[in-house]
Amino acid sequence: MCLWARQYLLSGLGALAAVLLATASVYPADAAPAVTGARIGDYPAKTRFVIDLDAPVDYTVFVLADPYRVVIDLPEIDWRIDAGAQPSGKTISGYRFGLFKPGNARMVLDVTGPVAIAKSFLLPPTGGRGHRLVLDLKPVDRETFMAALRRAEPAPSSAPPPVAVPEPRDDDLRKLIAIDPGHGGVDPGALGVSGAREKEITLAVARELARQLQATGRYRTVLTRNRDVFVQLRERINIAQRAGAQLFISLHADSIANRRVRGGSVYTLSERASDKEAAALAAKENRADLIAGIDLTDQSQTVARILIDLRQRLTMNESAVFAKGLVGEMGKNVMMLRNTHRFAGFAVLKAPAIPSVLVEMGYLSNSSDERLLRQPRHQTKIAGSVVQAVDRFFARQQAFSQP
Repeated sequence: MCLWARQYLLSGLGALAAVLLATASVYPADAAPAVTGARIGDYPAKTRFVIDLDAPVDYTVFVLADPYRVVIDLPEIDWRIDAGAQPSGKTISGYRFGLFKPGNARMVLDVTGPVAIAKSFLLPPTGGRGHRLVLDLKPVDRETFMAALRRAEPAPSSAPPPVAVPEPRDDDLRKLIAIDPGHGGVDPGALGVSGAREKEITLAVARELARQLQATGRYRTVLTRNRDVFVQLRERINIAQRAGAQLFISLHADSIANRRVRGGSVYTLSERASDKEAAALAAKENRADLIAGIDLTDQSQTVARILIDLRQRLTMNESAVFAKGLVGEMGKNVMMLRNTHRFAGFAVLKAPAIPSVLVEMGYLSNSSDERLLRQPRHQTKIAGSVVQAVDRFFARQQAFSQP
């Protein structure tokens, strides 16, 4: 081939490559489909729920009872809708959405009574609208609802892949700390007065805490989740137990009706709640699996039936010791509630042999707390306080173990 022909061919291939590269950047091959909107239409005989999409998707729809819910399972998807601004109607009182497990997104509709899924179908783009997933719901009596529920296929398993924990060397004396970022995926947790989501704040603080603990050279860490994905309460405990954790720290940010209340607090497990507020918080946190659309028909009492045996009582005592030290350290950097150490029957704190605490870092319902919790500098302060408390806890253990 002559030189000019080779140069012409190479320049042509270069131009083609540039076109292909530009096309790939506009239309990425692995781009996830997106939900761009959701709306409710109430009619005399039915309620129509429409999800706007930018591409057709496979989906599964089923119902759950007690409370009544409609669950829509989708492939992993990009949510381009506002979690804080939700329409509601006479049949649908609200909804939640997010990643349920890797590869599986989920939307959960709260319905005001028993319903049947009269129709569900996809519509192609037409009349200026894009792809749409349409659900028609109609009211039924409970007997009809429960009969349909029994005939329905069971909901897919929510168990995520086991969390990988690096095997320690024989000479690795570092303690292993399990860090649990509360909520996640389809369960957003509390919503702040200006739109902050608890699940995002807890994950940010968890990552910072892991970084600081590892930087000391004294600790290894395992996170129950390291992305915006739902993890069942029992699985969070299992992750810590499989890893052989020596301490379990669950991070949260509360929200209550009184927007003037602000400050952090630390909770530990007890058969009896310290006060009504602690009992109410535990009841709310223990509903996380239900919020995410888990069928708890046959297991709703599992947590309640766990007996707090002697081994767990010893663990509860160690949890209280750590909580006391953590309250002291957090109080140096974070505004705390007056009644700072509380206790109640939190499901996520029931690992029998791992001292466990649940940290409420503040109230997203309070504008000052919410503003602070969104700031990386404040998140760093919270994490630093926890690291100091962890150091004190293990130093005390070591002192007591020496002859």
